[in-house]
Amino acid sequence: MTRSFSRQTFRFAPSSNGYLHLGHAYSATLNHELAKACGGRMLLRIEDIDVERCRPEFEQAIYDDLGWLGLSWETPVRRQSEHFGDYAGALERLVRQGLAYPCFCSRGEVMAAVASKPDWPRDPDGSPLYPGLCRRLSPAERARRVAQGRAPALRLDVKAALARVASEGAPLDWLEKGVGDATRRIAATPAIWGDAVIARRDIRTSYHIAVVADDALQGVTDVVRGEDLFMATHLHRLLQALLDLPTPAWRHHRLLRDASGQKLSKSLRAKSLRAWRQEGMSPEAARRRLAVEALAPP
Repeated sequence: MTRSFSRQTFRFAPSSNGYLHLGHAYSATLNHELAKACGGRMLLRIEDIDVERCRPEFEQAIYDDLGWLGLSWETPVRRQSEHFGDYAGALERLVRQGLAYPCFCSRGEVMAAVASKPDWPRDPDGSPLYPGLCRRLSPAERARRVAQGRAPALRLDVKAALARVASEGAPLDWLEKGVGDATRRIAATPAIWGDAVIARRDIRTSYHIAVVADDALQGVTDVVRGEDLFMATHLHRLLQALLDLPTPAWRHHRLLRDASGQKLSKSLRAKSLRAWRQEGMSPEAARRRLAVEALAPP
C-alpha cells in the first residue's frame, strides 16, 4: 500500500564494513541536497547486520567522513544490529502466511543440482535460480535436519508470494525518478530472483528484509541509491506488498567509476575518503570533484 507523509524523507545507509569512498560521498551528498531542496528530512542509517565484518572504527569513520563533507543528519542514527527483532517479526509473518520456507542447501549443493543443465536460468547477479530442493520438505524432515545441527536459511516462495499479491489486485510497480522532474512507472518482476534468500543461516536476516523494514519504520519516502541496486528493487517491491509496507519513490543514480571503468567499491579497494583526507584534500575540493562527477555523461 502507499502511504503519504507530511515531509519527504531521504536516507543514506552505508555498511560499516570498510571506509567510505568517493562513490559513497556522491550518494550521500545527493541525498542531502535533495532533502535540503524540498525542505525534507535527511537520515543516516548504519547497515551493520553482518556483525562479523562490521566494526566500530568503520562506523566512526562514516560519521567523521560525512561531517568533513559538511553533511548533517537527524539523530539518533539507526543501527541495524540493534533491531534484529523488527526483522524477525517480518520474517515470522511471511512464514505464517506460507510464503517462506527453511532451506538447508549449501551454495555447492545448489550448483551441483543444476550442473547438468547449462540453460538453467540465473538471477541478475549471475547465480542460478534456486531449484526448489527444500521447498517441499515435510515438517518431520525439517525437524530432523535441525536436530542434526544444520541451521537453515529462509527462502521466499516467490510463486506463492506472487499469487498472493495477484489475488489482491493491486499493481506491483514503483515510481522511478530521473533527472529533474522526469518520472516513470516500472513494473516489478521479482520472479527474476527466484526463491531468494531472505534470512541467512548465520545472520537470521538479510539486506532485503532489513532495508524494507527500516525504510518503513523510519518513514522514508525517497530511496536514492546507486543503479547497481536497481534490480533489487523488484524484490523489495514484492516484500513491501506482502508485508503491507509503504511504497517509497526510488531514484537509482549513476555510479562513479575508476579509470578502467570499474565501479568504485570497497571490495576492489577504491581509494577511501579517509585516504583523500590524509593526503590533504579539502572538503571544498571534494565537493567540487563530486559536482564535476554529477555533470559528467553516463
